[in-house]
Amino acid sequence: MDFKVMASVFITIFLAELGDKTQLATVLYASDREINKFLVFIAASLALVATSAIGVFAGHVLSQYINPEYIEKIAALGFVAIGIWMFFKP
Repeated sequence: MDFKVMASVFITIFLAELGDKTQLATVLYASDREINKFLVFIAASLALVATSAIGVFAGHVLSQYINPEYIEKIAALGFVAIGIWMFFKP
């Protein structure tokens, strides 16, 4: 097992998820006194696992048709575009 890759993926995803809409939605559900916190944790965890599985599958399929270097550049451009849009939006 390549722990360097595992740590890199973990840190990247962990930092990307902090303070995003997913975490805010989880906070909203967990703040309801009537809702079981363990169920919120399980449901949110399963949702993140499912979306990660979709991402891994999509990345695998795309890499069969598109050079992974191009996928990386497209993803980087997407992040830059979103950052610029967020910076300049009113």
